[in-house]
Amino acid sequence: MTIDSSTSRALSHRLAVEQSKQRLPSIAAGIVRDGELVWSGTAGSLDGRPDGPAPTIDTQYRIGSISKTFVAVEVLRLRDEGRLDLGDTIGTHLPEVPFPQVTITQLLTHTSGLQAETDGDWWERTAGDSWAALMTAGPRLRATPGTGFHYSNVGFAVLGELVARLRDQPWHDAVRVGILEPLGMTRTTTRPVAPAAPGLAVHPLADLLHVEPEHDAVALAPAGQFWSTVDDLARWAAFLGGRTGDALAEATLREMLRPIAVNDVPGAAWTGAHGLGWQTWNVEGRRFAGHGGSMPGFLADLRVDTESGDGIVLMTNATGGLGKATSELLTLFTEQEPAPPKPWTADPSQTAYLDLAGPWFWGTYEFRLSLTRDGILRLGTPGEGRGARFKPDGDGWVGLDGYYTGEPLTVERDASGRATRLVVASFVFTRTPYDPEATIPGGIDESGWH
Repeated sequence: MTIDSSTSRALSHRLAVEQSKQRLPSIAAGIVRDGELVWSGTAGSLDGRPDGPAPTIDTQYRIGSISKTFVAVEVLRLRDEGRLDLGDTIGTHLPEVPFPQVTITQLLTHTSGLQAETDGDWWERTAGDSWAALMTAGPRLRATPGTGFHYSNVGFAVLGELVARLRDQPWHDAVRVGILEPLGMTRTTTRPVAPAAPGLAVHPLADLLHVEPEHDAVALAPAGQFWSTVDDLARWAAFLGGRTGDALAEATLREMLRPIAVNDVPGAAWTGAHGLGWQTWNVEGRRFAGHGGSMPGFLADLRVDTESGDGIVLMTNATGGLGKATSELLTLFTEQEPAPPKPWTADPSQTAYLDLAGPWFWGTYEFRLSLTRDGILRLGTPGEGRGARFKPDGDGWVGLDGYYTGEPLTVERDASGRATRLVVASFVFTRTPYDPEATIPGGIDESGWH
């Protein structure tokens, strides 16, 4: 896809404004549509000097906590291979941990109650230590597991060790073999490989720079060790938009993006949540997924519209100062380059279950069943009452939304083949309210409607 030159100029201008206004040494960004990097831009210089080297889309920046998304995907790959269950307690696989009752799901969703940071020196700015040393220090629970959201870098150190133990290799090697190489992400590494941006801090009250430290976080590395480029991270945005290739089943990605743990801040309306290793947002009815990243000297962001697949990646080599460029660049792009709607076409396969369409009653409540693509049934309006969609599953269907998520739907027919009942879990829907020709749980009063 080639975008209009006016769109490209507008995006480049917005990026330059961010670099100048927010006083960032350098900034690099890219926008993805249909799995391709359709625009990229950079501004500033890597060392913050007027004549310093300019960044490119192949310049590495540290991406901080975006690293967690790779660890999470590797955990789900292990689940899909049958090596673990998300409901497993971590003590089943890592018996040495002092919180064996915590589940893998709780670690992925930051609901384990585990402390956010280590008890020692500021881990992001000091050399890391081994897994054994981390366990000797005895990370503790700050809350009862499963009772609320509490972001935990330590929790992803545990997940990294889980991957290493089950793969019998360092976590980053498992990620490289299972994810990075299949997706062609050759410039995503645990330590900087030239060309790479230096980590810098900008003085809040003066136009001065300070070099930030860089080190191997060792046991804490799964929480924020990776470096990447615009070109590589754009491939990860394409993955998040549904182009999973051989790295992960699309259905598993959709499972990972379901919001599970709300990031609730008292006194403020919440829009953000966590799925299985991914951040999710609801912005005026649009669903987004991705993750932010922060390490001394670096900020990074990855965000994808989960419906359209449009996404943005952005990186800067500053400890702080990034404004709203991520969301505003993506909005600017989608407004100036609206994605064309998918053309409507007929679907002859729907004749096989056309007789199910129309009104159905649950007690005295009327629902309307309509047919959509891929054999999906839509009963009522998803999100309203107990409306939901159902996908084909064997001889029946299974719920995709709301109250009926995961619940089976079966169609019962009379001797003539006419559909008389929809049975969803234990609920029965009939063609008319308390249809006298259908079996109704609890029976029907012999006087009928009167």
